[in-house]
Amino acid sequence: MPLCDDVAFLIAKNLRANVRELEGALTKVVAFARFHSREITLDLAKEALKDLLHAYNRQLTIEHIQKTVADYYKIKVADMHSKKRTRVIARPRQVAMFLARDITPMSMPAIGDAFGGRDHTTVLHACRAITDLRRSDTQLNHDLHVLTQVLRG
Repeated sequence: MPLCDDVAFLIAKNLRANVRELEGALTKVVAFARFHSREITLDLAKEALKDLLHAYNRQLTIEHIQKTVADYYKIKVADMHSKKRTRVIARPRQVAMFLARDITPMSMPAIGDAFGGRDHTTVLHACRAITDLRRSDTQLNHDLHVLTQVLRG
C-alpha cells in the first residue's frame, strides 16, 4: 500500500522512541486500513493511532519523570538534583536519566542540566549503566517496565 508523506511525517513526528515503535505504528496503520478496506490517508492514520498519539502528545517533561521515579523509589525529588552518590539515591537518579533519554526528545546536555547541572557524560554513563544492569537485574527490568507504563499512560 502506498504511504503519503503526511502520514509518514505524522508517525515520525509523534513516535520518536525507537525504530521498533515506528515500525509498529506503521504496521498498525496498514492493518487498520486493510481491516476497514480503506485507503491510507492522514485521517485514517490519526484514527488508527489515536491511542498512541494521545499518550505522546501529553508532553512528558523531565520534571514529571523525576517526580514519578522519586515517588516510585520513595526518595525526594530534590535528591535527583543533589550531589549525593549513595546507591539508594544514585540508582533512581540513573533510572530517571535513562527514562528521560528514552522517552523525551531532550539532548544529553539538557538532561544533565535538569539533574543538578550534571555533564552530558554523566547522563551517558547512567544510560549505559542502566542498559547493562537491566540485562542481569530482573527487579530493575521490572521497575523500568512499570515506570515506562506509568509515564506513557
